[in-house]
Amino acid sequence: MATPLSTPEPAPQPTPDELAAQREQEQQMKRTMTGVIIGAVILLALLGTAIYFLLQPATPTDKIRDIFIIVVALESLVIGVALIVLIVQLASLTNLLQNEVRPILKATNDTVNNLRGTAEFLGENVVEPVIKLNGYLAGLYRMLELMGIKKK
Repeated sequence: MATPLSTPEPAPQPTPDELAAQREQEQQMKRTMTGVIIGAVILLALLGTAIYFLLQPATPTDKIRDIFIIVVALESLVIGVALIVLIVQLASLTNLLQNEVRPILKATNDTVNNLRGTAEFLGENVVEPVIKLNGYLAGLYRMLELMGIKKK
């Protein structure tokens, strides 16, 4: 006869607050996805409309091309500024890690080592003698009980 496999314990039931938070998160995800899909459809519609009007024979595409080149140049300028700001922030973060976080971690490590030494000292010089004293007193108490001097 085959031995039954051990069944895993059932997962704990979520609380009503957790269920409400999970439902809210699912609704937020659905709203986000709906917004992205609607935005993509609108963008495709605008792109199709723009292509249609640009293919008309009377459209001055050279002026539109020049304006588009200017817009792209301004966009690259904005991206360059954003990149410079990002590099400055990265340098600031590196400075913070080196000059502030590292000393804090070193001080914390020193404190932990100090506490470890204190715990060892207390264990050897306080706790151990108290345990020995309690052992001797229990032995003396039991000896007195056996001799009949002390009652249980």
